[in-house]
Amino acid sequence: MKLTGNILCILLLLAFAACEQSYTPKPRGYFHINFPEREYRVFDVPGYPYTFEYPVYANIVKDSLFFGEKTENPYWINVEFPGLNGKIYMSYKEIGKNGKNSFQQLINDAFKMTYKHTYKAEYIEEKTINTPYHVSGSFYDVGGNAASAKQFYATDSIDHFLRGALYFDAAPNADSLAPVQQFLQEDMWHMVETLKWR
Repeated sequence: MKLTGNILCILLLLAFAACEQSYTPKPRGYFHINFPEREYRVFDVPGYPYTFEYPVYANIVKDSLFFGEKTENPYWINVEFPGLNGKIYMSYKEIGKNGKNSFQQLINDAFKMTYKHTYKAEYIEEKTINTPYHVSGSFYDVGGNAASAKQFYATDSIDHFLRGALYFDAAPNADSLAPVQQFLQEDMWHMVETLKWR
C-alpha cells in the first residue's frame, strides 16, 4: 500500500511540474505577403509585333533560349516578378508563316500544354478572352498543385499568336501559392486586356 502511495505522489508531482509550462499549439500557416500597389506601364519596344501594359513591379527580360534551343523568333519575353518569385513565360508565333504554325495547330498546342497539367490539377476552368483591340483567346485557371496555375493564349486569328504561362520558383503548393496566384491573375488579365497588335 505504501508503494502505491509513493507512486501516486510521484505521479502527482510530475503532473504539477508539467503544468508549470504552458504550451499553446499553433495552427499550420503561411507567411503574410505584402503585395505592391497596382500600377502599370507600357511595354512598347520598337520592332515587336505587340504592345501591352504590365505592372511596374515586374521586369521584362528577352527570352533567347527555350529548353536549351534558340527561340523560334526574337519576340519571346519573360515578365518577371522578383518580389513574388514568379515569372510569366510569353511565347509569340506568327500564324501560317513559311508553311508552318497553322492557326488550328497553335490552338491545339496551347490546349495540350495547358491540359498536360491534368494529372496534378483538381480542375481547369477556361474563360474566353475578347477585347476591343481584336484580341481573342482563352484564359485558364488550373486548380490544385499544377506547375502553372494561370495560363492564356491570345490571338487575332490571322497573323499573331501569344501564349503566356505563370510559374513560380518554388514547389507547386496550391495553398501557399494561392494568394500570389490570385494577385498576379489580375495583372495577367490586365496585360491581355491592354494587348494590341502591330
